Amino acid sequence: MSLYPKSKILFEQSKAIMPGGVSSPVRAFGSVGGTPPFISHAKGAYLWDVDDNKYIDYVGTWGPAILGHAHPKVVAALIQAINNGTSFGAPTELELKLALMIKNVLPSMEMLRFVNSGTEATMSAIRLARGFTKRNKILKFEGCYHGHADSLLVKAGSGSLTFGEPTSAGIISSTVSETLVCTFNDTKGFTQIMKTFGKEIAAVIIEPIAGNMGCVLPANGFLQTIRDETKKYGALLIFDEVMTGFRVCFGGAQIKFNIQPDITCLGKIIGGGLPVGAYGGKSEIMEHISPTGDVYQAGTLSGNPLAMTAGITTIEILSQPNFYEQLETLSTLLTNKISNALTSHNIPNTINQCASMWSVFFTDEKVFDFNSAKKINSELFKNYFHFLLNNGVYIAPSPFESSFVSKSHSKEDIEKTVTIIENWAKSIML
Repeated sequence: MSLYPKSKILFEQSKAIMPGGVSSPVRAFGSVGGTPPFISHAKGAYLWDVDDNKYIDYVGTWGPAILGHAHPKVVAALIQAINNGTSFGAPTELELKLALMIKNVLPSMEMLRFVNSGTEATMSAIRLARGFTKRNKILKFEGCYHGHADSLLVKAGSGSLTFGEPTSAGIISSTVSETLVCTFNDTKGFTQIMKTFGKEIAAVIIEPIAGNMGCVLPANGFLQTIRDETKKYGALLIFDEVMTGFRVCFGGAQIKFNIQPDITCLGKIIGGGLPVGAYGGKSEIMEHISPTGDVYQAGTLSGNPLAMTAGITTIEILSQPNFYEQLETLSTLLTNKISNALTSHNIPNTINQCASMWSVFFTDEKVFDFNSAKKINSELFKNYFHFLLNNGVYIAPSPFESSFVSKSHSKEDIEKTVTIIENWAKSIML
């Protein structure tokens, strides 16, 4: 008997009126098949669907639920904020307060602008870089996702040094003709592309820790080379920390690796789970944004008081002593136990982890770029995914997404998760 009868009905109804039945493609379970559970509510480390199935959640609304769902302090602050009004389309003291909090933690963001999503942040950062440098080309890395703006939806051709090709219908070739694509962690390839095109490149944009080909960490010295080469040729360095910002440490990857970008893009956690994004950098660059400069960007709901309130409250909690140390200890306990469970049953696995961000890859080889990530056993992942889902563990429905531990997860949750994975491993005949 199906575990998801109500979800199946809702999914069929949704498909008749919404493309794929969803508001974002990965939710449709295209990579793994089956019916996505329709979630009714969440609390702490858990989700419940409309069929009353309960899940230990390692998606965390794709990263921002670092405190867990419906944290009581965040909820209380939001209730108070709602009573004051949900949107004004005018400046608020809340924007100033959150902006100052971010600037105090991330010195590279001397000035910043709030937007409504990570896509808006990266799109605006690219436009700003082009306006500031008076150059057209940008460089990104294969496997890094920066939202669905046209110039960033590109894939690499052959080799590590290529011009981008559109990955979506509706994007004209001329839009991405100025986008270059390099292989993540390929220092030699990157240095060559800068030697050839460096003086034409407005910006290099990168996830300092990739999260959209699974969790992939930068090789030693890779980010420093990017920083050195961009300075050498006068290109701006954009760190897309929409996922890593306030996730991998208090601040983000730039603090963890001690690399200061010219522009930083943030999202997810700084909104405490509400829609939000931000981009910021050196004052001399940011002052080119309207109304003080000639690079236009606007948004009616930008700096929304609810998102600002949730972000302020979340960052206040994250600033508490030992928050990140405790979270990383719990995350490492989980990944070590998963690795031991899989290895003891001869399941090929590689686990990449940075703080509370991690991925399981079904391969014995190291995963350090998009090509190595693609070598995983995708059929094994599908089997793994559905076994976990059917037994109450919720992970991303794609082998190329990161998982996350929250402060609400307990050691009991970890042990239950590992037991379920062990049961799956026992059932597999390779």
